[in-house]
Amino acid sequence: MVDNRQNTSTNKCADWYYRIIDMPFIDKTHAVRDGRSGDPNSASSIPVTVIRPSRGWVALKLGELWEYRELLYFLTWREVKVRYKQTVLGAAWAILQPMLTMLVFSLFFGKLAKVPSDQIPYPLFCLAGLVPWNFFANALAQSSNSLVANSNLISKVYFPRPTIPVSAVLSGAVDFTISFALLIVMMAFYHTAPTWRCVYLPLFFLLAFVTALGIGLWLSALNVEYRDVRYTIPFLTQFWMFATPIAYPSSLLSEPWRTVYGLNPMTGVVEGFRWTLIGTDTAPGPMLAASSLAAALMLVGGAYYFRRLEKTFADVV
Repeated sequence: MVDNRQNTSTNKCADWYYRIIDMPFIDKTHAVRDGRSGDPNSASSIPVTVIRPSRGWVALKLGELWEYRELLYFLTWREVKVRYKQTVLGAAWAILQPMLTMLVFSLFFGKLAKVPSDQIPYPLFCLAGLVPWNFFANALAQSSNSLVANSNLISKVYFPRPTIPVSAVLSGAVDFTISFALLIVMMAFYHTAPTWRCVYLPLFFLLAFVTALGIGLWLSALNVEYRDVRYTIPFLTQFWMFATPIAYPSSLLSEPWRTVYGLNPMTGVVEGFRWTLIGTDTAPGPMLAASSLAAALMLVGGAYYFRRLEKTFADVV
């Protein structure tokens, strides 16, 4: 009797050797079995997979994010736990940061510079803008460095790479909730009740999320290739904050410049928060449309740019 166990083992090893995970950024070409060979163990009978790098723009494949939703949950929860690990004050930083900034702005802009606040107490006016802004700024800082911080994970296993910056932005929702509670306390202190417009508040939070994720996708992909991008984040955040109506109202501008000012997506977010919560008269209007359009373009462009560079992350990071 002839022992065919060795040949069977060889065939299985060959089949597994040429088997490849279906990765979204790899083009594959399969060779056809050579029917002229009658030997099942010949090299011509083994299916061959030729791997070529994808060219041009690739599909977003957003369905993969839903398939890996459990991974997204665990990465988000890990970001929350790591953020306050081995800290003395812990989550209290989510309250101290906007509160201290509000005190500084109230002193220099409210008392000394006499900046108008749309007939709203200046501390409350300022804090209503700082709460969504801190969410955006922290999400931008975390997401832009997320790929480099998870380099070991990226280089070892495949999963949808956008999961990492998305989880970094989602983790900021915890800090936003805590600082939002501070805003509610301040509204009670100044006897300011929320208006019926607060039903639109989730839409403005969504606009802040889309803006942070869109810029985060751009910067996280760039940071993999050019590590000096992370040094520009503090300067970009500081410049963007003063270009956003946090310490001053957008009502200082007249039309059409006020609508043009809305091309900064955070302008619509900040003014929308004030309009919904503390009842300012500066309704977003056309400015909100400009902010929404700019945020959507940032997100779509960032997603496609991220997916185009995704195939190089494991090699460069």
